[in-house]
Amino acid sequence: MAEAATARLADPDVEARLARLDELLNTLESAPGPTTRSATEAVALLTEVYGEALARVLDHADGQLAERLAEDELLGHLLVLHDIHPEPPERRAARAVERLRPAVRERGGDVEWAGVEGQVGRVRLKTGGGCGSGCGGGGSDVTDAVREAVLAVAPELTAVEPLPSTPAPAFVPLTTLTHRGAR
Repeated sequence: MAEAATARLADPDVEARLARLDELLNTLESAPGPTTRSATEAVALLTEVYGEALARVLDHADGQLAERLAEDELLGHLLVLHDIHPEPPERRAARAVERLRPAVRERGGDVEWAGVEGQVGRVRLKTGGGCGSGCGGGGSDVTDAVREAVLAVAPELTAVEPLPSTPAPAFVPLTTLTHRGAR
């Protein structure tokens, strides 16, 4: 029986349970009546108590342990949910972009965290084929993936947008500027 107490869920199992929880909560919230209100209040109270427990764990953790807890995907999401994540949103967002960078590079592009303006995260995005974010193809797919990844770890941000691409300056030979052709 001791083995069952130490068993952990694999990430796909956690994701499946979270998806099922969302389904159940959506169903519950759409049902009318006092039982629904009591059930949703019970879930909210339980969530609040677990958040407080998690905050107390962080209070007792040294810097290294707090960092390890924050780096765990599930715990990191819970820390964000309860607004107790030890890292600022900008650092979490930058890390999310860096994790995506190899996949974007495999597609022939690149993505780089550019910072926050107000509550909007900014990225520099180059899609495959050497064109900027306005080119066709997978640019919008990459932008959507970056937006989703950043907002998942930093929901405090209101949006994630690529910086406008600036075209390379055109080469104009100096002779065309200094000599006028004969008429």
